Amino acid sequence: MEILGSIVGNIISLVGKYCNYHIEADEHVKNLKRKWELLENREEDIKSKLDLELRPGKKPKQEVKLWLQHVEKIKDDIDIGQEPARWMSTSHMQKGERAFKKTKLVEELYQVGDFTDGLVIDLPECIGKMMPPPTLVGECTAQRTKEDILACLLDDVGKIGVCGMGGIGKTTVMKEEFDLIKLQNDIACRLKLKLPKSGDQIIRAAELYTALKYRKYVIILDVLWEAFALEDVGIPEPTLTNGCKLVLTTRLLDVCRGMSCKEIKMELLLKEEARKLFLSKMVRDIFNIPDLKPIAEEVLKRCAQLPLAIVMIAGSFKSLFHDFEWRNALEELRTSVKGSNNMEEQVLQTLKFSYERLKEEKLKQCLLHCALYPEDFQINKRELIEHLIDEGIIARMKSRETEFDNGYSILEKLENACLLEGGIRYYDKEKFVKMHDLVRDMVLQVASPEFMVEGHLGLEDFSAEGKWRENHVKASLMYNKISRIPSNVSPMCPNLSTLLLQGNRSLKNVPDSLFKHLHGLKVLDLSNTAIESLPNSVFSLENLATLRLRRCENLKQVPSLAKLTTLRKLDLGDTGITQVPNGLEMLVNLKFLDLNAPELKVMPLGILPKLSHLQYLTVFWHSKATAVNEEEIASLKELEAFAGNFDDVDKFSMYIRSLENRRLSCYQIQVGMQGGGYNSKFITPFFSLIGKKVILVDCNLRRGDESLVLPEDLQFLEIEICDDLRSLCDVPSLKHPSKLQCIGVYQCKGIEHILSFSSSCTLPLLQTLDKLELMCMDNLRVLFKKERAASAWVPSDTFSRLKIIKLFSCSKIKKLLPPGLLPHLRNLEQICISSCNQLEEIIGEAICDSLEKICIVNCPKLKRLPLSLPLLGNGQLSPPPSLQQIWAYDKEWWDLLEWDCLDTKNVLQPFFHSH
Repeated sequence: MEILGSIVGNIISLVGKYCNYHIEADEHVKNLKRKWELLENREEDIKSKLDLELRPGKKPKQEVKLWLQHVEKIKDDIDIGQEPARWMSTSHMQKGERAFKKTKLVEELYQVGDFTDGLVIDLPECIGKMMPPPTLVGECTAQRTKEDILACLLDDVGKIGVCGMGGIGKTTVMKEEFDLIKLQNDIACRLKLKLPKSGDQIIRAAELYTALKYRKYVIILDVLWEAFALEDVGIPEPTLTNGCKLVLTTRLLDVCRGMSCKEIKMELLLKEEARKLFLSKMVRDIFNIPDLKPIAEEVLKRCAQLPLAIVMIAGSFKSLFHDFEWRNALEELRTSVKGSNNMEEQVLQTLKFSYERLKEEKLKQCLLHCALYPEDFQINKRELIEHLIDEGIIARMKSRETEFDNGYSILEKLENACLLEGGIRYYDKEKFVKMHDLVRDMVLQVASPEFMVEGHLGLEDFSAEGKWRENHVKASLMYNKISRIPSNVSPMCPNLSTLLLQGNRSLKNVPDSLFKHLHGLKVLDLSNTAIESLPNSVFSLENLATLRLRRCENLKQVPSLAKLTTLRKLDLGDTGITQVPNGLEMLVNLKFLDLNAPELKVMPLGILPKLSHLQYLTVFWHSKATAVNEEEIASLKELEAFAGNFDDVDKFSMYIRSLENRRLSCYQIQVGMQGGGYNSKFITPFFSLIGKKVILVDCNLRRGDESLVLPEDLQFLEIEICDDLRSLCDVPSLKHPSKLQCIGVYQCKGIEHILSFSSSCTLPLLQTLDKLELMCMDNLRVLFKKERAASAWVPSDTFSRLKIIKLFSCSKIKKLLPPGLLPHLRNLEQICISSCNQLEEIIGEAICDSLEKICIVNCPKLKRLPLSLPLLGNGQLSPPPSLQQIWAYDKEWWDLLEWDCLDTKNVLQPFFHSH
């Protein structure tokens, strides 16, 4: 009877719960929307704050990046203002249940997102990874300057001005100054703070930050051109009381004095330092070659001990081998700087020599195009190459891939010649180039008769008077503060081929008069502006080849495009358009078309087949969109890059089969119309499609269904809401891709394990997989089910490339990894686990030496960390060789962990960080 009573009680409880879901479904949905709005507001606040906090030498905390990823992953299930589309066909009870469960996830994310200790961490050792400071200054000269700055920082000096001519190395010294462990030690000593002698710089920086955050700060202003009052900007005046410091660099001594700064003058290099720097850029010791030595000595003398000039001239001479080549180049150098007594003008002429020595005209044209960007602008490489193609600087070739190869080759040559500096951004790993401000000055001097360029001048208006000339070929007013263009502006520039207005976010209207006399215009960029409509005169530009309107969110409609038959590129990505522009089918020369607009819902049949030369097409990547027609996409025989949706497996597979011997160089394809890709709200931070990705949403993938055809070169696979699956082994087509790097599985309720180790489940992905990410898997009990001893048959390269394992909200999993798998995980770097409240163990063995980061959030039953600590020669424990960070939301979890010995916890303590 007791058993019966218990069963009846459970049934009554279960029925009551589901009755509640049914009765209060609407209230659950409303509550979800309220909670989501709070989470979305917090997300926006965090992103805004992150933009402010990210500076060279800093990167987002791992927990912040993970949190933002988790928020992105549930966005497609929660559509503010209406019920999520995928819920429309569900019952009232199911709607209530889903809303209730989603609310719990949203509440948890909201709580976790309270990052009171800041969003970024100092990462001194990685500064060079983003923008390696060029070796522009000699060791002794630089050291003297750095010591002077440091002495002022540690003394009672509140404002410090580092002055010197352009190219002398002021910015480089400032970068290096704040990248020194010695600086950490000196400041710590001043604060009477004891830093650990061992350990990496991140831990030391974190301790310094904690000690400094309520005491004082240092503001660094690089390349200042005029003095200003601090109170006008809102910067507290540095005083002995507040301990604040202001450090600025400038070419003008008057700026230092106008700001009442302690002056530190950057000196030219010593002669021996100049010689050493020159030699470091050569492929051989030219001073030991008798025929070249006297010539090289004069070349070096012409560089006037200025670091930038030495680097660039050396870059121009290093490819010369014969003495007659050196003599000829030296004579050109003499001629270029002849007759100028002004030092800065001599430097510009010296840089011009490096520009003129470029052998290929397209290298010069690329450099000229880079000068159209504002000073110190980080130019995304892929965006730049796209623009070089648009401008005709990179000639049209047989494929986009070939054109991009040519573009990267051009940029590499310019970096090798020291005319461009390369770098990688911390937060999205995007590669960029930038120009030294003196190089930009020189290039604009060369281009001045034909270029009209306005930098960050704070323009509030579009002033035409005195700016436009008939001989202008290119005009750039990008990223200014232009809010309006007067209705009477009508530049008489018949030869103008390029007009760049992107980034003027307050610009709402463009007058019809602007394009009245610009009949030669080929490239028009109005991206990232607030324009609400296009003037009719745009559609009379008979030579227009490129029209970029990306991220013009207020642009709801575009008039007929029928007259723009010369267009090769049309970018309407992330605009507000609700329908395909009329006349699109007339643009038969189009090679690039981006229709990835969130409000666009219908693609009329018959248009795409007429655009037979398309190489790049993105359309309907957002969750609200209608699928594309597989036969029309298959008809585009020149297509190389594609992003879009197919509404079922059969249509997708038909398209993949249609490719035959052709291949797409990159693609992002969703199959199934629910959802929208957890990681795919935007294709990339810019517009250039990269990677090879497929997302399967609510598809039938059961064992034995051979209808699904996956591309053999697939790199990234996401599987969402495919409830019939029990394991990835149930997907026969997974045997075909041989280059799969990342798998994400989300909300597949039927999955109990991801893979089973058995002879019947052999997948190539076991050898190629880099990352495995799982989210909201209600019935997942183990990742890998071992049907026989793994070591008995699993090949040695199984999971040999696996670097990252991430789990989020998998409530039934108790043990992450089975025993016997450890020898195969020799490259595992990150384990991130969140909201797995039944997890008791990661693995029963000590984890591999390659592990760098462990992140644990809301896993209360996880009581041990399987970390093996090596012994030093003196018998003391040493940290794992690669470990960088152990992070947990709750410090109490860390305090309650069980250890074999207390020394283990003491050794790992410096690596631990919590909310």
